[in-house]
Amino acid sequence: MELLHSGKVRDVYADGEDLILVASDRISVYDVVLPTPVPDKGRLLTALSLWWFEQLADLVPHHVVSTTDVPAEFAGRAIRCRRLDMVPVECVARGYLTGGGLKEYERTGAVSGVPLPRGLVEASILPEPIFTPSTKAPAGEHDEPITFADVVDKVGAETAERLRQITLDVYRRGAELAADRGILVADTKIELGWAADGTLVLGDEVLTSDSSRYWPAESYQPGRTQFSYDKQYVRDWATSSGWDKRSPAPEVPADVVEATRARYVDVYERLTGERWS
Repeated sequence: MELLHSGKVRDVYADGEDLILVASDRISVYDVVLPTPVPDKGRLLTALSLWWFEQLADLVPHHVVSTTDVPAEFAGRAIRCRRLDMVPVECVARGYLTGGGLKEYERTGAVSGVPLPRGLVEASILPEPIFTPSTKAPAGEHDEPITFADVVDKVGAETAERLRQITLDVYRRGAELAADRGILVADTKIELGWAADGTLVLGDEVLTSDSSRYWPAESYQPGRTQFSYDKQYVRDWATSSGWDKRSPAPEVPADVVEATRARYVDVYERLTGERWS
């Protein structure tokens, strides 16, 4: 195999006509990889992605070829997948107002050019889910929000509309299934690419704790920060640490690492109904 790319979390290898996508235990916040890994994170992300790919298969095809035909040293954290020509846009859907979307709304009254009602607060539910794309920044740089018109300029009107519709369909399906399990999906990011036959295919990861914000429904209350099953806990620690959000990042304390791992495990078990071992 040939290492093609080492990203913030995943390493991509070429193996014949296929790719081997390996999820590491690295964790990134503010587009910077932290020096401290989270044990089992790569395996948890892989297992949760595979579960979601199955739940979404009737909405959009995915890139998975095999979960077992991978090198033994990567077992449990790798998938064999199709090569895709990835769309140069991060496709984001939001059902609640938080994070960078909240900050943009407070400045402009809109998110990625989508106007929103006045008076919304932290964690407000939106009237309907919205498509809020962003740029795909290189490692160490920050993704920047863009408008739907910007997406049209990048990929054309027809493809832009398909990206928006698929992203919202994936979000709605994910939010519905998660709600049945007592979990709110505040937002999620997906990546899409073109297969050799011209099909738009879901790639990378989907609806994981790295690509989504998950909140427990039982404690949800707008107007305040929510308990989060994802890496928001690490973001909050990073913000409070005084770090300037530039590389190099500081080491993460052991208690923050353990609490983060526990959240990844908890949301996996609540969503899938399977015990993590």
